[in-house]
Parts: sequence; C-alpha cells; structure tokens
Amino acid sequence: MRHDAIKSTSPPLLAVVLAITLRSVAAADTAPLIFEDSLSFPVSNDLELLKEEETVSIASRYEQPISQAPSNVYVVTDEDIRQSGATDLPTVLRRIPGLEIMQMTAGDFNVSARGGNQPFANKMLVMVDGRSIYLDVQGTVYWKSIPVTLPEIKRIEVLKGPASAVYGFNAFDGVINIITKSPEEMKGSTVQMGGGEQGTISSAAVHAGTVGKFGYRLSVGRDQTQQWRDGDALAFRAHKFNIQTDYALSSTSKLQVSGGVVETNRYDGQVGEVTSNSIRPSFGYANVVYEQGEFFIRAWWSGYTDHATIKPLPQLTNVLSVTDRNGVSTNPFSGNTYNVDVQHAFNLGSMNRLLYGANYRHNSLSSPAIDQFSRENRLGLFLQDEWRATSAITIVAGLRYDLHTQINGTWSPRLAMLYQPLEGHTFHLSGSVAYRPPTLFESHQDQRVTTSIPTGLPFPLPPSISSTVPVTGATGLAPEQISSYEVGYQGWYWKHRLRIRADLFFNHVSNLIGSRPVSGGASTFVNDSGAADIYGGEAGIEFLASRWLSGFANYAYEEIGQSFSGTVRRGAPRSKVSAGLRTEWENGLSGEISYYYVGAVTYPIAQSFTTLANLPTTGITTPGDRVRSYNLLNLRAGYRFWQQKAAAGYMRDAEVAVSVFNALNDEHKEHPLGDLISRRVMGWLTLRF
Repeated sequence: MRHDAIKSTSPPLLAVVLAITLRSVAAADTAPLIFEDSLSFPVSNDLELLKEEETVSIASRYEQPISQAPSNVYVVTDEDIRQSGATDLPTVLRRIPGLEIMQMTAGDFNVSARGGNQPFANKMLVMVDGRSIYLDVQGTVYWKSIPVTLPEIKRIEVLKGPASAVYGFNAFDGVINIITKSPEEMKGSTVQMGGGEQGTISSAAVHAGTVGKFGYRLSVGRDQTQQWRDGDALAFRAHKFNIQTDYALSSTSKLQVSGGVVETNRYDGQVGEVTSNSIRPSFGYANVVYEQGEFFIRAWWSGYTDHATIKPLPQLTNVLSVTDRNGVSTNPFSGNTYNVDVQHAFNLGSMNRLLYGANYRHNSLSSPAIDQFSRENRLGLFLQDEWRATSAITIVAGLRYDLHTQINGTWSPRLAMLYQPLEGHTFHLSGSVAYRPPTLFESHQDQRVTTSIPTGLPFPLPPSISSTVPVTGATGLAPEQISSYEVGYQGWYWKHRLRIRADLFFNHVSNLIGSRPVSGGASTFVNDSGAADIYGGEAGIEFLASRWLSGFANYAYEEIGQSFSGTVRRGAPRSKVSAGLRTEWENGLSGEISYYYVGAVTYPIAQSFTTLANLPTTGITTPGDRVRSYNLLNLRAGYRFWQQKAAAGYMRDAEVAVSVFNALNDEHKEHPLGDLISRRVMGWLTLRF
C-alpha cells in the first residue's frame, strides 16, 4: 500500500540486492495524526515518515476516515497491484486477513470471507465503482472477466462481515468495491504488457484526458492463459473494452456515463467449459450516474450470454454426462439485470449524520437448462444514522427493508459502537443480520444427469446404473441468513508509522441452500435444517520501517461448528498467515516478496458423488475430501529506467519487471475438485506517457 516518505540517496550495495526481491506492502493511506505513546522504536532524527489514514466509502456508502467506519475495512492500493506482479485481483486480495481465496483452475477463482469458501462462492457482493458485478441469477463473480483493466484501478476496499443494512441482498459474507481512477487521475496514456509461462498474457492500453469540464477514459485489454493440467490447452481468453466519461455540470454536480464489454471466448471452470460463440459479447454493461453534493442517482444495465458445455471431472467423464432437459450438453445462457439506486446523506444538527436511499432491481434468466424464462424483482429501502454521542463514542444504527419476488420481505439491521479514548486508537463493536435469497438457477434449474456403463471396466455393472435422472431447482426456498457479531481494535504507534489491527467475530448461519439427492437418484435444492457457527479472529500489522522499506504481517484463525442434516458441509482452514516486504528507491529499483500459508482443510464432498445418479462405489475413483496445507511465495523485481514530468503536469515513466507466482513450486490444490497449481514466471513492461 502506498506511503509518503522523504526520498533517500542510493542505498548501499547490499540493500540494492535486497531491493530486487523485496518491497513491502506499505499500509494504506492514513490521516496524518501523530500519536506519541509508550511503544517506541529507534528512529533517526532526520526521518519524517508517516502513514496516512485511508478514506473509505464502502462501510457507510459515503466517504469517511477508516477509523470511523462501523465495519472492519481493508484497502488495497494501485501500488499494491503494481508491486504484486499479479495478473488477477484474487491473487492481490490474498493479503487481506480473513478473506478466503480459492483458485480452482487457471481461469477460475472464488473469493469469500470468514469460512464461506466453497467451489461456487455466492455470498460476497463485488462492485466496480458501486455497481454490482455479482451475477444475481447465478450467484457468482467471474473474476477474470471484470470489465476494467488492472492499470485503471485506483484502490480496492474490502469489508468483511455482513452489510445488508446498506447494500441489501448478497452482502452476506462481505463487500468488495473496486474503485477506478478518474480521467484527471489517469491523464495521458498507459500501456502495460505481460507475458510468461503457460501461455500467459496480460495486456492493457488506457488513454485518459480532460477537455474543459469534460473528462474521458478509454481502455482495451487482453488476458490469456493455458491450463495448469495441460500446458498445450487454453484455459482462459478474454478481450476487454471500457469507456468512462465525466462532465462537470457545476462546482458541486457532475454526470458520469460509462460502459464496457468483455468477450470471453474460453473459460475453463471446475465443472464446465464455457465458450461464448454468440455475436454478442460475453459480458456487457452501461452505467449512468448523476451526483449533486451528497445526493446521487445511479441507473445501470448489465447482461451476459454464454454457451456452457458441462463436463464432469476427468475421472468421471466416461461415467457421467450432464445435459439440459432436451438432452443437449451445450447450454446457452442469457441473463440481464436492470438497476436503479437513489441515495442522499446530510448532517442533522452537529451530532448526527443521516443516510437514506432506495434500490430497485430486475433480473431475468433464459436457458434450456432452466424450467422457464425466469424473472425476479427486488425493492429495498434503507436508513442509517451516525450519532456522535460524546467526543469519544459514536453510535451507528442502520435498518433496511427488502422485498423480493420469491421470498417474504426481510429486515436487515445493523448496530455499531466506536470508542476512541485516545487520538489514533479506535475500538469497535457491532452486530448485524444479512440475507441471500435463492438465485434463479437454484429456483428453476432443470438439467439431466446420465450414468452410462463405461467400457474397459474389469467388472460388470448392474443395469440400473445406466439411467437418466433430473437435477432440478425448487421454488419456495427461504433465504440464507447470517447473524454476525464483531469486536475489534485499530491503533497507530511509532509516530504513525505502525498500525496494529485485531478483530474477533462470531457468525451464526442458517437456512443454507444446497443440492440434495432424492428418490431415484434425482437431485434438487433445499434449505438445510441445520446451522453453522463460525468464529475466530484476525490480527495484523502494517509498518513503514524506513524511507525504502515497508511491510505487513497478518494471521487469521477460524473454527466452524455445524449441525447440518444433509450432505452440505462448510470447509475452511483453521489458520492462515500472510506477510510481505516491499522496497522502492529513488534510483528506480523496486521489489516485493509476499508469503502465504493456508492450513489443511477437509471438504466432505465424496458422498455427493457416490449418491448422485447411483454411481458405483467400486471401480470409479471419486475425489478425496482432504486438501493439504500449502505455502505460496510470490516475488517481483522491477526497474524504472525512465521518468519525466509531462508538460500537462502528470508523470511519464517506463518500467520493466519480473514476477514469479509460487516461487517455491509448492504444487497444491486449493479444493479437491480444483487443478494442481504450480509455478508461473512473468515478464512485464509498463509505459506511461
């Protein structure tokens, strides 16, 4: 994360060598509050370093210092993304304690929080500039198909824990908001090209500028990679185009219009291969925002279309086949979302800040793999009051009411208290309730699973094995529910160069939706009658040690107690560690080293395969339940060989870099159904002019 420091002269030779591989995550921007306390470190008199406190908008839907946010918030900056050498955002997000990052294939990720990691993560709301890119109809996020390129991203705000009180449905495990740079912030042209092992390509070209009151940003990008399991086979390929325009109507108001498309002509998921052969793009969106002071109204559309060939795991390919209700294995999907948001915030006297708003959304899904053309409507109303009770105590109370086509109306409350006994030190206590309604796919799925007698088996199979059974959705499902409680601390030390954070949480999850075998081998979706209690804690530090060295270290621990009646189980590693060092000097050298440890975990999935469509219990190898612990060591070294200030005032520069993902080559799976992940080396060239 970015930091400000007085630049030094060239470091000694040993430090130069270190710089090629090191450069820590300088903690995020923070307010220049200088707090002296008993914790002291030797600091030379000539150092005038501090870490600035981030301003975030994700917790309350308006800008506020992170220490005043009613929820646990972390920030990933554009510098974090650059220094990571990553080709995708989930790799960068691994540094956030309590986030669950699961890579299934070279092109498929799942991101969740605090025990929610599953092969289809459907409980994390993800947005770009406040616009949801979470697909309501399927309950997923296609992380490799986000319609902005990496150089366009200014920062990523991450909120762990429920946030339905202000965001409504799907803000179940947490919220991630990807914030892009304005035309003014990205003025000029940027070209970034990366390529490396396994046919990996990550490239982007961005041009931005302003003409009077008008600003614009145009971008194109291409991402491509081969499979982990077969280096000669394509795993993912996508082309991106995005445009944003801003017009200042007055000193306090502006109009923003943006849109983009992502054409994904290959997507190798854990259970299917998706190709978009339609003349329409795979993903598209259009967005219009009007802002007037603290009031804004946003209207947007997003749509997607694809052709998915559902293929079982390689070891089951000769036994199982999945089709739509007509017996066709390639299923075209078409989904659309229309959304309108209205919001206003204002001060009610000197002690209260009031936020209120409304949201309407219409979703539709069409496919031969569902039982009908399905639609749903959502309407939400919310209110939040931030009350400064005393100089040290702030109370935040929020309430939202949501109506939904398929379920009864729901109330989502949130209550939080912040206590700041000293400047630079904040304690927070919060409780909230959130919901995730069933997706249209969970309600209306209509597919067929066929088991056939494979050839070459050393034993005969009974005739009953050769059969076709339905896999269907279910109407009348209740929404999943979570009740969450959290207590935490954030404090600054060492003349505002060291931040310490710690949190304890308890989540009670009920009405989980999962697929269950029923009579005759058929399967449908049901609400589990059991529940899960997820509890644990997270602790971390971020520090700025010198002008050229900074870093971070985090630890997360969680336990899951559950009483499910069916086959659905939640798996999560008990312990996770993340740490990093980063260095960057005036002579152009920079580097980062980041380390991640994820503990072993069991995902009880074998029963699902032995019961689905009456699979035989002998002669067929089904996936195991256990995933061992693994270590990830990621490296990046860069050299900025040219830097100059343009006549228009912005910086122009050029940098070459090398990055290594999984430098230890610790081959591992992150889920029993996932691919075996190994090392990948990349080379980078970035030009800004």
